[in-house]
Amino acid sequence: MAVKWTGGHSSPILCLNASQEGLVASGAEGGDLMAWGEDGTPLGHTRFQGADDVTSILFSPSCPTKLYASHGETISLLDVRSLKGSLDHFHVNEEEINCLSLNETENLLASADDSGAIKILDLENKKVSRSLKRHSNICSSVAFRPQRPQSLVSCGLDMQVMLWNLQKARPVWITNLQEDEAEEMESPQSPGQLLNPALAHSVSVASCGNIFSCGAEDGKVRIFRVTGVKCEQELGFKGHTLGVSQVCFLPESYLLLTGGNDGKIMLWDVSSEVEKKQKSPTKPTHRKKTKRAAYTKQSGNTHVPVAGEEEHGKIIPKLSIEHGEKVNWLLSTKIKGYQNILVADQTSCISVYPLKEF
Repeated sequence: MAVKWTGGHSSPILCLNASQEGLVASGAEGGDLMAWGEDGTPLGHTRFQGADDVTSILFSPSCPTKLYASHGETISLLDVRSLKGSLDHFHVNEEEINCLSLNETENLLASADDSGAIKILDLENKKVSRSLKRHSNICSSVAFRPQRPQSLVSCGLDMQVMLWNLQKARPVWITNLQEDEAEEMESPQSPGQLLNPALAHSVSVASCGNIFSCGAEDGKVRIFRVTGVKCEQELGFKGHTLGVSQVCFLPESYLLLTGGNDGKIMLWDVSSEVEKKQKSPTKPTHRKKTKRAAYTKQSGNTHVPVAGEEEHGKIIPKLSIEHGEKVNWLLSTKIKGYQNILVADQTSCISVYPLKEF
């Protein structure tokens, strides 16, 4: 069963993030931002002027008290120890921001907005260094690639996924999920079954920097590999019965969390698929061991772990949680030394599920 963190918000929570020191921050509708301790105790609160929804929040890895938050068209920089009043704020987007991403060297902040634009903010000079405009609809998610501070991936409601290199103002690679799906036609639709368009909602890049995932409205999870200046789809599987609202790789692994509009949260291990297709002739042929975790059934019917990784050639989840509410945000973080899943949904509380390892 989930532990509920309550007493902070009075409206649906839209985003979550955790600092390396164990603090958690949450942003909600109506401009509310909260900081929480590891035990779920509310530590601080602020409400931004204008009451625009807080859509994305990021702790600085190098300075864990520093917090970036997007609300409306504005990015605010706050000190989590004293949330009243911003240290700085930036107004560089023309429409509502949906997602923030900080590169590994922490000198660039990307903000994706409803116009489809991604603004790259140079944090040292406090000005826009790049304006990336190629999405023809809302840009829903953006993520810098680990170990590659000049490269990022994005996705949007134009059904497109893009790879960018900041030396160029245009993407180095684009794919249209709907067109790719039409070409593959790997699973014919049964009569009367409606196929939702592949509006792309969320991207997440694995720690290696070369593998990333994308969740879309058609219920599919797609795994891509970056090879130089292009990408190849490694894997595509039906993860949810409704749209996949969130994808999130666990640190230093190919374990992938997904959350959907069907109220389900699933954990997938894509390491065998990724490693099977890894073309590395210069390396030894033995398979590299990837950090894995096994999960045990816990009380109640919340967790439904599934034995084995594949069934009839299909990838199946290692863990499935019937959360029951549409997932707005997923976060995997260590609390008191143990890995946990934090979930934001249509309610005003945070749900915490432990990932028990043995």
